[in-house]
Amino acid sequence: MLDLYEKIEAAAATIRSHWPRRPHAGIILGTGLGKLVDEMAVEAALDYEEIPHFENSTAISHRGRLVCGTLAGLPVLVMEGRLHMYEGYSLRQITLPVRVMKALGAQLLVVSNASGGLNPHYRCGDLVVIDDHINLMGDNPLIGINDDRLGPRFPDMCEPYELALVDRVLAVARRENIVAHRGVFVAVAGPNLETRAEYRFLRGIGADIVGMSTVPEVIVAVHAGLRVLGLSIVTDMCLPDALHPANIAHILAIANEAQPRLTRLVVGALAGETP
Repeated sequence: MLDLYEKIEAAAATIRSHWPRRPHAGIILGTGLGKLVDEMAVEAALDYEEIPHFENSTAISHRGRLVCGTLAGLPVLVMEGRLHMYEGYSLRQITLPVRVMKALGAQLLVVSNASGGLNPHYRCGDLVVIDDHINLMGDNPLIGINDDRLGPRFPDMCEPYELALVDRVLAVARRENIVAHRGVFVAVAGPNLETRAEYRFLRGIGADIVGMSTVPEVIVAVHAGLRVLGLSIVTDMCLPDALHPANIAHILAIANEAQPRLTRLVVGALAGETP
């Protein structure tokens, strides 16, 4: 069996054969956020099934395609859809694409998601710039024997999301008159949504938004030495004393409506990068 490093190299070689450029950033698009690629100058695109050791995405609205090209003047790799623990994938499978981005030369990971709002000051459709996270998924992608070629045994997590990038994006939001908060994301395994008691608990431990992704990719990005920017769209409110059943169609509609604002933040963040 191939080890993780060999799988990364095989996947990177396949992508490089279709697109030989060195990406500045890798971007992971979450639920309902696939239209960012419309702003790109697309140079190549591969379905996940064409890339060795990439798994297929089964989540609603996730296309399952890697798009290569230019955005805001920078070469980028964009994942149209991610993998989730609730789909039955291991965290190593979920995070392998992040390691492949690093192997191809990326310096920055931009990760986005749709989330439930726990902070009562938030509203559906608001954007959140993630400045910290809480891992309640019950697993960690770094468990097991460490491969020193990929990163250190004990990566430090005092600043998983680069605070200079957080400040840059918030400045873009102010300039563009976009409502954007700075908040803490908590990741849970899913796929069920939480109970009222669980929402109270999550808010009580300091979370502003909740979702079922992102944290594994960020942990691996930090392990690999990538800078990280995390962005979220609040697609439903999870206030335990005013809770309503989740409506997936409504969640997707909110994400689609917020996409242009999210795109402006991503483009603004990349515009501040040095090629």
